[in-house]
Amino acid sequence: MNVLLTIVLAVQMITALGMIGLILVQHGKGADMGAAFGSGGSGSLFGASGSANFLSRTTAVLAAVFFVCTLALAYFGNARPQTGTSVLEGAATTAPAPVAPGAGQIPGTASPAPTAGAVAIPPAPAASGAGQIPTK
Repeated sequence: MNVLLTIVLAVQMITALGMIGLILVQHGKGADMGAAFGSGGSGSLFGASGSANFLSRTTAVLAAVFFVCTLALAYFGNARPQTGTSVLEGAATTAPAPVAPGAGQIPGTASPAPTAGAVAIPPAPAASGAGQIPTK
């Protein structure tokens, strides 16, 4: 599976570089106006209009290969082995067990017993300003 992913990734990178090169070689829409005034478009390698068809078709083929490789990478990247349990079943097994009323309380108090590793929270200061004045 890793070899297949490596091959698909290499093909995707090659097609991306090929598309970048072909897009940079192509003329923009404004180049036709320059060719009308004799900018030398007829003396090119592909002739006056042959380069537009060849380069645009090659770019379209490379774009299609690039998108197919992207979809394949997305599909194989999200594929996970089936464990036979759903997300809800996994969440139900990891949830803490409910505590019965009165269980785990310290006798003579109304609060439950602290659990191992729990951080003790100090009691809140009095609501009046007298509890906030420091004493010497």
